Amino acid sequence: MIQGIKKDLRRVAGKDKAKVLAGFFKTGKGEYGEGDKFLGVIVPEQRRIAKKYLATPLPVLQKLLASEYHEERLTALLILVEQYKRADDKNKKIIFNFYLKNISRVNNWDLVDLSAPNIIGDYLFTLSKVEGLNYSKKILLKLAKSKNLWSRRVVVLATFTFIKNNQFREILDLTEFLIFKQKEKHDLLYKALGWMLREMGKHDLKVLENFLNNQASQLPRVTLRYAIERLPEPKRKRYLASPAL
Repeated sequence: MIQGIKKDLRRVAGKDKAKVLAGFFKTGKGEYGEGDKFLGVIVPEQRRIAKKYLATPLPVLQKLLASEYHEERLTALLILVEQYKRADDKNKKIIFNFYLKNISRVNNWDLVDLSAPNIIGDYLFTLSKVEGLNYSKKILLKLAKSKNLWSRRVVVLATFTFIKNNQFREILDLTEFLIFKQKEKHDLLYKALGWMLREMGKHDLKVLENFLNNQASQLPRVTLRYAIERLPEPKRKRYLASPAL
């Protein structure tokens, strides 16, 4: 099965596309994606291949996640997301734990963004209704404390599921924790936090504005810009006039 996935990916791969992707995902020395390798396969093709191999067992997906090629890891995650959607509660827990066990291989922003809300976010949101919010917050906080950039982005994107369900405490607490307590410095986390705050504003503008009225001057500029992107221009200008970090 793993050979079939690899063969199908290479059948639609392109060397020119691989070069473009390597640059786009910052694979140069000292960049966040340093050392990542690309076959040159676009995401729609990976989704098509993933649907063909939905029955792939977890041990095979683990081997794909160990691959040096970006598209093989992403295809494994796309399969995992679809398996999670179709799973019962018992198997959702197994997939959730499998994801956490292999989180070091979810190691670029697209891998995180296309999988974390659908697995980590969904599982923790669902579980919070049964176990209470403290259970989900404990896991979110543990990931937020990770030294691994991608684990921290996983936890930020996991809040997307909470936001979609009009539950905002997670992203607000996480923003304050990462920026004010952890002193987060990475631009990719700044952008992710701003993106989630903006999404929160789509659901409840008053909550976003209350947060910004208190914290805009303390937010990194990129986080603030992402967060206020959908606000009317006069409000954007007012918040941008704050001496953000």
